[in-house]
Amino acid sequence: MTSHKTGTRDEWLAARLELLQAEKALTRRADDVARQRQELPWVRVDQQYRFDTDEGPASLADLFEGRSQLLVYHFMFGPDYAAGCPSCSAIADGFSGSVVHLAHHDVTLTAVSRAPLAKIQAYKQRMGWRFPFVSSYGSEFNYDFQVGHTKQAWDAGAVEYNFRVIDPRPPAGQESSWDGWAEAIVSTDWETYRREAPGMSAFALEDGAVYHTYSAYERGLDAVWGMYHWLDRAPLGRNETGLGWRRHDEYDAP
Repeated sequence: MTSHKTGTRDEWLAARLELLQAEKALTRRADDVARQRQELPWVRVDQQYRFDTDEGPASLADLFEGRSQLLVYHFMFGPDYAAGCPSCSAIADGFSGSVVHLAHHDVTLTAVSRAPLAKIQAYKQRMGWRFPFVSSYGSEFNYDFQVGHTKQAWDAGAVEYNFRVIDPRPPAGQESSWDGWAEAIVSTDWETYRREAPGMSAFALEDGAVYHTYSAYERGLDAVWGMYHWLDRAPLGRNETGLGWRRHDEYDAP
């Protein structure tokens, strides 16, 4: 017998109608926030970033692939990782189906990591992904958009991330357990793992100039993590403790 509250169909309907009003208010608020996003001032990007792609070297403007808008997912996959971050991988599992629809809205979607292109290509093949995935190895791109952190900033405990300064180092005395966790998921120590960070950024291309229009980090990425939108509507919600997901080829067979 369930321990959850139960009721009649009429009681359920009354509660559901009350919830519907809250959902409608949330939708209207989300529409307002989307408008605020689109009204942010654009910042011209004058830095000449270089990327390695399947087609060869590319500039930031080249990544638009002839479209006027570019969405970048900052994928945690550092040069010393054995594989891409499981969380980023779970998010990226939803990209391939969206790419074609975004393209027909004049938007290109690409993932960017600091891992060398050969590592990215091998991992992309393993995961069966079809979306563009390029390397920023040797570029300042990740550092400039707060998803790559220098050794100097790490040692100072003053890393800029999500528009504030944080200290991502393990608490004193817990270094070995945090290193063990990082070793288990990407075969590195915690510092090497956490000097990369997830995020997404948006860019516009107009009259040959590239503009940065938006970036989001941390819980701001929930909106592009399709799995969570389904779980939030499941009876038990997200129903997870710790790392509740794996790379999709690492789950035990059901």
